[in-house]
Amino acid sequence: MADRRILLVHAHPDDETIGNGVTMAKYAAEGAQVTLVTCTRGEEGEVLVPELAHLAADRDDTLGDHREKEMAAAMAELGVTDHRWLGGVGRYRDSGMIGTPANDRPECFWRADLCEAADHLVAVIREVRPQVLVTYDEFGGYGHPDHIQAHRVATYAQFLAGAPSYRRDLGEAWSIPKVYWGAMPESMMREGLRRLRDMGETAFEGMDPDGELPRTFVPDELISARIDGNHHVERKLAAMRAHATQIAVDGPFFALSNNLGNQVWGTECYRLVYGRPGPADPATGQENDLFAGVA
Repeated sequence: MADRRILLVHAHPDDETIGNGVTMAKYAAEGAQVTLVTCTRGEEGEVLVPELAHLAADRDDTLGDHREKEMAAAMAELGVTDHRWLGGVGRYRDSGMIGTPANDRPECFWRADLCEAADHLVAVIREVRPQVLVTYDEFGGYGHPDHIQAHRVATYAQFLAGAPSYRRDLGEAWSIPKVYWGAMPESMMREGLRRLRDMGETAFEGMDPDGELPRTFVPDELISARIDGNHHVERKLAAMRAHATQIAVDGPFFALSNNLGNQVWGTECYRLVYGRPGPADPATGQENDLFAGVA
């Protein structure tokens, strides 16, 4: 077992790469054990590749099969060798957004029994014994029901996994020392919006870089850790390209990347929500290592 072990819990394929790609690549390259658990196959995702439009849920409904392959390719780019589907591949289906028919399907992740879903993750936690858990905040980052449910499952499983008397058949109890929520600080988004505005990009029209931002972006003072992964940013971008049905390489996010270089995709930020912070980087006042103080 590696000396450093990190577990990430995400809702759909591509969420992990966008939010934590350089973090995963960095730690994998350094020899840490990186385990990713994905809760659904993203069957309800929008297909951005015209020749693959037939995969969509309202047509052939085979997008999940395709996204399995995209996920495998992305993990190869990031150097991650331990990827798992919560409860086994296809156990939970993408829920779609609130108010859509997909959200009413009994097999969707949003309607999963919380204890049952958490137990699947408890078994992983007790097997892997991570020092660090990364997942979403209580809003799921941007309000998608599967992201919110992933937060709930990860939070509940973290608690249950550490209870010695709970489900001994799932393995020996393990308490995770540090839990983080991925976060995008307001300052980074404001700077990006200003650069996009200067480029004439209108995809984010209506978002004022000097005004109020959506709940997705958090005040900078809430950020606990900042991971500089610039040496691994090309691996993250390659993994994003592997998720071709979901990420348009010629879209505004990539335009933002090209305009700012590695700064946008090479830095990933986190909020420490459980555990004691490690030593801070004097330059930022924040941790620069999620394992700081525990491994």
